[in-house]
Amino acid sequence: MKFLLIILLIYFGVKILARLLGPFMLKYLSKKATERFGGQFRDFQNQKQQRQKPQNEGEITIDKMPKNKSSNNSVGEYVDYEELD
Repeated sequence: MKFLLIILLIYFGVKILARLLGPFMLKYLSKKATERFGGQFRDFQNQKQQRQKPQNEGEITIDKMPKNKSSNNSVGEYVDYEELD
């Protein structure tokens, strides 16, 4: 009987502490995740800026040229469709 009472007290104690400390823990974890994401984003922006050459105003650059698609005109036009039951 004493063992069961101790287990119930521990259970309810943890439940009450989780309810009181839960919001603080969530704020802390979200703040850390935001800092980590922000740091990665800043690193990405710095790398991108270092790779880019200074451009004159109004100058247009193409970073990636599209691949030429070869098609056989004798086959006809291909239409992608999904069959419904």
